[in-house]
Order: sequence, then structure tokens, then C-alpha cells
Amino acid sequence: MPTFLGALPSRFRRPRLLIVGCGDVGQRVAAQLPRSVRLLALTSSPERLASLRAQGTTPLQGNLDRPATLRRLSGLATQVLHLAPPPTENLIDWRRDPRTLALLRALRLRSLPQSVVYGSTSGVYGDCGGEWVNEARAVNPGTPRGQRRVDAEQQLRFFGRATGTRVHALRIPGIYAPDREGGTPRQRLLKGTAVLQAQDDVYTNHIHADDLARACIAALWRGKPQRNTNVSDDTELKMGDYFDMAADLYGLPKPPRLSRSLAQQQLPLMLLSFMGESRRLDNRRLKQELGLRLRYPTVREGLAGS
Repeated sequence: MPTFLGALPSRFRRPRLLIVGCGDVGQRVAAQLPRSVRLLALTSSPERLASLRAQGTTPLQGNLDRPATLRRLSGLATQVLHLAPPPTENLIDWRRDPRTLALLRALRLRSLPQSVVYGSTSGVYGDCGGEWVNEARAVNPGTPRGQRRVDAEQQLRFFGRATGTRVHALRIPGIYAPDREGGTPRQRLLKGTAVLQAQDDVYTNHIHADDLARACIAALWRGKPQRNTNVSDDTELKMGDYFDMAADLYGLPKPPRLSRSLAQQQLPLMLLSFMGESRRLDNRRLKQELGLRLRYPTVREGLAGS
């Protein structure tokens, strides 16, 4: 870990990381950092204060939906990891992310962080017809949640250019891990939820939660400024093949296959939205620029033993 801040009072010489949205991935980041980094976490839940303290993290009460509660964040952190998703309701403009706007306004009030890493989504690319996608591809979100992530990325890029803070957006696909709530396909396989037939199927992308946490840490200290990085493993599978592979690992029946027209009649809209976009993420920047060596190169390794 780099050393800096030598001119500050001793209590501020340690790197100070503020995690905004300290859920499963944020806690994995905290667990992987050395003790030389002081950890702070924004939470809107008083019930989480004790558990965060028990994990060695200093909790800060605040709510991204109430900007006045965020003022104390300014000047506290040398690095910021922003993992909070945009809101999904009570929006004045469905294309905008007011939470990121509120956070950045708070951070600008006093001394600025050296780096900000944002957990975005690969959904900003929209449907790519199964093509390989690198970070130079223009964004083309096909859903409101994808559009809000694009807005957040744009806000952060402007913040970085205006202030000199290193801003790095991680474009994240499906996150999985055997020890993550809902982090494996087991429950869906047990329910017998259908997937698309081969000729209608879409490519899907994955990253193990532990590898994602390591990517966050690498981007905070090694990420290039005003940069985007796809955070995906080496898996190259269509969605139905992914569930077939998992069924074989678990010794469960493979899911039934449906045509797209039947799926549109029978499956929930949220599930259909994930079946409407197909792309294969190029992860060379993740490996070459951030220097990340994946512990779980494919979902087969990551799901084994779950």
C-alpha cells in the first residue's frame, strides 16, 4: 500500500477508505484490506452500527436520499468506494441518479479524496447481439436502471475532471459466490425455472464476489484516472448452458427450455430483462492495467463445492 499524507497529524496519516453501500461486496473489501487502512462506512440503518464496529469499521450515519445528512463525509476519506445503487422509485427524472449527485456534492465541501471507485454495471452497454465488448464501446443502455448507471458514471467523470480526483468505474456483470445470499443458481434450479432454447439464448457474464472485491481494491490504488474497466471472469457461456453446467455440478435436473415467445408469456418481467441482452465482456484491461489475477477464472471453479 502506498504511503502518503506525511504532513498531516498522526491520526490522519493512515489511508482512510470510505465505503458507501457496505453490503456483501463492501464487507469483502473490508476483510481483504490491511490494518494500515482505516475503514469507514456510510449506513442509514442504526441497526448496523454495532455489527460494523465489530468488524473494525467506523460507521457513519447518513442517507444518500437525504443530502443534508451527508455533510460530515467531506474531508474524512483519502479513498472512496461507491457501491450504492441508484434509487428505483420516487424519482423526479428516471434517467438520473440523485444519490451519486448527493454524495459528490458532499465530498466537494472540504478536502477531496485522492480516488473514487464506482461499482457500475455492464448493463450500460445494452444489448450487443452477443459480440465481444471492451470499454471503448459506446454505452447504449436498454433499461431505466442502465440509464441511471450511465448518469452516475457521467457525474463521476465530470467530478474527476473538475477536481483532479482519480475516478474509476467498474462495469460489473452478475455477481456470484457460494457464501453470498442468493449467490448461486441452486435455488432457481430447485424451482425449475425455465431458460431460453439454444437458438434464442443470450450470452451472460459473471464475476465471483471475492474477485470483485479484489478488483475494487486494485482500482482504488492502481486504477488510471477517469477510466472504465470491465470486471468479468473468463467464462464464455450462454445463460442456458450456465444453468445446465450448474445443474451437473449440483446433481440437479437441468432447467426446461422455452422459446422466446413462450418465455415472454410465462416468465417474470425482471427475469425477462436479463434475457433481453447478450454480450461477452472483454476483461483484458482488468488483467493488464489493474493487474488482477482471477482466483476464480470461470464459474465452474467458483461454484465447485457449493
